[in-house]
Amino acid sequence: MKTDKLKQMISFFLKSSVAGLALAFVISFYLPEYLPVAKGQRAPVQSEASHTLARHGLFSYNQAVEAASPSVVNVYASKILQKKTHPLLRDPVFRRFFGAQDAGQQRNSNLGSGVILNTDGYIVTNAHVIKAADEILITLSDGRQTIADVIGVDAETDLAVLKIELKNLPAITLGDSNHLHVGDVVLAIGNPYDIGQTVTQGIISATGRKRLGITTFEDFIQTDADINPGNSGGALISATGQLIGINTAIASNSGGSQGIGFAIPINQVVNVMQALIEHGHVVRGWLGIEAQIVPQYIVEAANLQYNGVLVAGVLQRSPAAKAGIMPGDILTEINGEPLLDPQQAIQMISRFRPGKRIDIIVLRGWQEMMLQATISQRPSFGR
Repeated sequence: MKTDKLKQMISFFLKSSVAGLALAFVISFYLPEYLPVAKGQRAPVQSEASHTLARHGLFSYNQAVEAASPSVVNVYASKILQKKTHPLLRDPVFRRFFGAQDAGQQRNSNLGSGVILNTDGYIVTNAHVIKAADEILITLSDGRQTIADVIGVDAETDLAVLKIELKNLPAITLGDSNHLHVGDVVLAIGNPYDIGQTVTQGIISATGRKRLGITTFEDFIQTDADINPGNSGGALISATGQLIGINTAIASNSGGSQGIGFAIPINQVVNVMQALIEHGHVVRGWLGIEAQIVPQYIVEAANLQYNGVLVAGVLQRSPAAKAGIMPGDILTEINGEPLLDPQQAIQMISRFRPGKRIDIIVLRGWQEMMLQATISQRPSFGR
């Protein structure tokens, strides 16, 4: 009798242990945030997206790709070139020996990608994809093809807006590029090498990349998701399928992906797109100076609190010239905001609306003075 009771007790403890281990496994795998943290040890911080993925046991990005990929299109931009023939070949005497030479046309094509941003048919791509094109053919993921019209081009951000006239267009869901973090998972969708729509996966390597020499106004997302020729103008999406950037460039010695790609943040893309739709160009402020980095020995000698920018040149009849700014001046502040380098100064000035009057702190020689300038509209460089 005692033996039977002992067996029952052992069986009960074994069953309880197995159930406890199973419960602990479920909690540790799906709900790690509920595990106790040892004293003096920090609990791991997880983003809302991480919680969502963990609780749903997500090991695939299929849903994100299915949601976004129909909005990514192939862009074929072609330019008709006139074939060149030697003048002698037009002479009837020489044509008797060489035969009739084809003096017709040939078509030069450029390949890229684009993204449908709304159901009205507006597509965003890179300006360099459609540069000087005579005809732009758009191919949707469902196989439909149509010719696109150019709404506007902004060479200074390498963005262009196209429009197509088709029904039932799949518009992509927009994300917010102001809330991106290094380490976030991203997916690049495009048409590399014209092999068809392709998805590559990576993480955000850096945000706010500037001074790369790619465009005038730079604020790039850097990613290690593979981006190759043909991906330009395609989508960079989050792990949940939201558009966070437009793939634009790669850093490569071979021409192929080496794990360093750059995308234009979607918030900047939307601002440029709206301006191109409304005005056909982007309205930016302009001062009319050629700015350079202030040499470090001057920064130290002048005991500058901020680096400022060195004025290397002033355009005639520009706002800077009218304000009395001269080559050799060092600009240190605009409306109380410090100037750190030429790129930051251009970005700051471009945000002012034409007609805005600004106060500029200028160091000339060893004398500090304040000048006033009236911002004008930035000329259409590169358009």
